[in-house]
Amino acid sequence: MKISYNAPVILSFAIISTIVLGLSLSLPDNFGNWFVSPATFHFQDLSFYTGILFHPLAHADWNHLLGNFSIILLIGPILEEKYGSRDLIFMILVTAIITGLLNAALFDTGGIGASGVVFMMILLGSFVNVQSGKIPLTFILVMLLFLGKEIYNGLVSDDNISQFAHILGGLCGGAFGFLIERKK
Repeated sequence: MKISYNAPVILSFAIISTIVLGLSLSLPDNFGNWFVSPATFHFQDLSFYTGILFHPLAHADWNHLLGNFSIILLIGPILEEKYGSRDLIFMILVTAIITGLLNAALFDTGGIGASGVVFMMILLGSFVNVQSGKIPLTFILVMLLFLGKEIYNGLVSDDNISQFAHILGGLCGGAFGFLIERKK
């Protein structure tokens, strides 16, 4: 038996994120600045643009990376098979851009991590077996459970976890699911 690179987008995402974390832990702090979602708009600064696009590649530590990629590696290959590599890259980038820009517009702290992408995949995953003209009950339940929990956590806790990125990622996943099914 041969090992196949069955989900190139997802596997590459995981490998690159692992390399970025390893480098950010071993290189000076300014390396990581290229992978932080900006806290303010600085259009003349190149790291503003790289942070908007690439913040899902950075993680605070190994536990943060493992938490995100245990879910991405579980759901991602199914989504990549269903929607295709090119569309999945597009959805990941759009989710990153939306969460990055809104983070800069609304908050005064930077953000890192793929949790927005995780929540996008969780909600998008509930559309995998959708039938034309029907809203999957799994989508409704997943939205209530995952996004409801994040809204609650955002209201009652003062931690360093961005429930905002989770909620935005989930909304992106739901929107992608509806838009793709509507196209069909």
